[in-house]
Amino acid sequence: MTRSTLVALDLGQHEFHESVDELALLATSAGAEVIGVFVSKRRAPDSATFIGSGKVQEILAHCEAEEVGLVIFNHSLSPAQQRNLENALGRRVIDRTGLILDIFAIRARSFEGKLQVELAQLQYMASRLVRGNANLYGQQGGIGMRGPGETQLETDRRLIGVKVKQLKTRLEKLQKQRQTQRRQRERRGQFTVAIVGYTNAGKSTLFNAIASDKAYAADQLFATLDTTTRRVWLAPKVDMALSDTVGFIRDLSHSLVDAFKATLESAVHADVLLHVVDASSPVRHSQIDEVNKVLFEIEAGDVPQVIIWNKIDACERSPEVERDGNGKILSVAVSARYGLGVAELRECLTELAGNFYAQSRGADAQSTELQWA
Repeated sequence: MTRSTLVALDLGQHEFHESVDELALLATSAGAEVIGVFVSKRRAPDSATFIGSGKVQEILAHCEAEEVGLVIFNHSLSPAQQRNLENALGRRVIDRTGLILDIFAIRARSFEGKLQVELAQLQYMASRLVRGNANLYGQQGGIGMRGPGETQLETDRRLIGVKVKQLKTRLEKLQKQRQTQRRQRERRGQFTVAIVGYTNAGKSTLFNAIASDKAYAADQLFATLDTTTRRVWLAPKVDMALSDTVGFIRDLSHSLVDAFKATLESAVHADVLLHVVDASSPVRHSQIDEVNKVLFEIEAGDVPQVIIWNKIDACERSPEVERDGNGKILSVAVSARYGLGVAELRECLTELAGNFYAQSRGADAQSTELQWA
């Protein structure tokens, strides 16, 4: 494991300490051994080193004493800041975006997922390609260096540009294939549901519980990067297309959202979103806000949602269905891991699917009447 130190700057942001805890989980997910955490407070970041020269010297002394090889920042660093920090500390420095990209490189399993990760990494690297820092990246592997890695850092920007263009072309072809599949479902008038939520909220576990499937699920951040879609029968002659999607996280950069925009199309075109929330998390409401922020960014903010309060086994809550005054389903409390409330959720989905197909048949009948009129 890579011996690493975490650095976080408190700029007065909301839930700062939760964000630092999340960084530690991200680092561990990437295979880092966290040796120390440096937290400082400033009104604004230092333009040259983000944290100021005094704190840089403090971190340097710690890294030398503890033989730390990697410094991870809980922020997005400019290329100049990252370069200055590496020169001053004499070791690799990565920011939050670079760390998340590294985890993406580990988790991506499908061909499309790997292409998306590689594209995002190359675009991220392009602005940070500096020949003078090549010695810092010469080591084989390591956190922040997976995927295209060290070989790409030895190329110039022109070659990276060519590779980026090739990857975009291949992803566009895959996107067209997915659009064709979606149009086929739309022609069949199939009810479509997409599972969305904060990373590690239990989306894939819920997907498996509903679909009786074996999609990869683990108690770790970004266990799922690739969209999986299954046809699920809810009742005789009542089915749906159920999709599992990549998890969201706070401070997700625009470049990462753009890279996975194609994968998240299932959420944009769904009839209903199951928004999975870790009911036991003390920051669950801010996580809901973060997910909704990304959904609006990918133009899925207007898709109807049902909140799924998951992991009720961890907060001593009972399975229940919440409705508004008109009987509309607002939320369902479940434990996907232990199957609590899953039967009630399937009943809700059956009801939603029945309403969808009834409306579709009504629209088709009205269309037929108009044609004959």
